Amino acid sequence: MDKRWKRWLLVVIGAALLLLFEGRPAYAMHIMEGFLPPLWAAFWFVVTLPFWVIGLRQINRLIAEKPETRLLLGLAGAFTFVLSALKIPSVTGSSSHPTGTGLGTILFGPMVMSVLGTIVLLFQALLLAHGGLTTLGANAFSMAVVGPLVAWGIWKGLKDRAPVWVTVFLAAALANLSTYVVTSVQLALAYPDAVGGFAASFVKFGTIFAVTQIPLAISEGILTVLIFNALQTNAETELQTLGVLKGA
Repeated sequence: MDKRWKRWLLVVIGAALLLLFEGRPAYAMHIMEGFLPPLWAAFWFVVTLPFWVIGLRQINRLIAEKPETRLLLGLAGAFTFVLSALKIPSVTGSSSHPTGTGLGTILFGPMVMSVLGTIVLLFQALLLAHGGLTTLGANAFSMAVVGPLVAWGIWKGLKDRAPVWVTVFLAAALANLSTYVVTSVQLALAYPDAVGGFAASFVKFGTIFAVTQIPLAISEGILTVLIFNALQTNAETELQTLGVLKGA
């Protein structure tokens, strides 16, 4: 494997470790522990469970058939961990931040990313006090399920019709934005407005999120393009193995 590609992996992992051991106040990542009523918390676990089952099966098959892609799996997970740990306090009980799921979705598909994203959320809940265990299903559905599904649809729909960098940018940026649309839905369902009901609550949460999330989504799209370009240069063989790039 190319040495420059290994250096990229070490940089991302190193940044993740710096974030892990950095001493600073912790804000809730997505929806914080205990913030959702028990029935809604359980509902999102049930909705997300099938994606986890399918994703685990795909990961097992991938590792068995293409063991050389394991480092890319690690890179995708580390990238998600690093970006989603960069957070800006937003709505009460939640926060705004990049998600980092677009890159892994382009490389491995949405089902695999549902597992990687959930692992990231679990580690952050346990080690960084971001998010929570009772809200893991809700947070995983928004960031690790819906975001990757949106990214995958854009990647598949545009990769042969638009420049690669445009497709990668849109996949990453819109995966980010869709995550927060779903988070707004989840919060509005759990806490409808006393007068306007779900719709008024959704508008309120979505509007507050948009202030920070739109520039974050643009920034995430640009960063994902840069990382993808680096992978094209330094891990071309692996990308061809995964079918992301066409072989020579």
